[in-house]
Amino acid sequence: MEILIMLVPIIILMYFMQRSQKKQQKKRQEVLDSMRPGNQVVTIGGLHGVVSEIDDDKKTVTLDCEGIFLEFDRASIRTVKPTYSEETAQSTSVPPTGNTPEPSEEANNEGRNAEGQSQEEKDESQK
Repeated sequence: MEILIMLVPIIILMYFMQRSQKKQQKKRQEVLDSMRPGNQVVTIGGLHGVVSEIDDDKKTVTLDCEGIFLEFDRASIRTVKPTYSEETAQSTSVPPTGNTPEPSEEANNEGRNAEGQSQEEKDESQK
């Protein structure tokens, strides 16, 4: 019975850890699958480049790094940055609300002393 009490929390912990790892792995695979020529990427070694060619048979990616073409395994791609057209599509999909926030009192009083004078007003009054 004592062994069962210790074993149950360990099994539950292992289940949740495995589940989160599978989610991360699935998300990474989706990012790699969405990679297209023209995408900017960063490799696990920190090299920045633009995807020039993708070979699904060999599971490799050819990167254009300022005119130098390098071939990497797909697994060596750490992040895929969205292309310019994807960024603009995402930013324009949110309509502007038209509500501009009013400046706060603190912002209006910024740079003023205890009498409510700014440094410029104080200098002018002393002249």
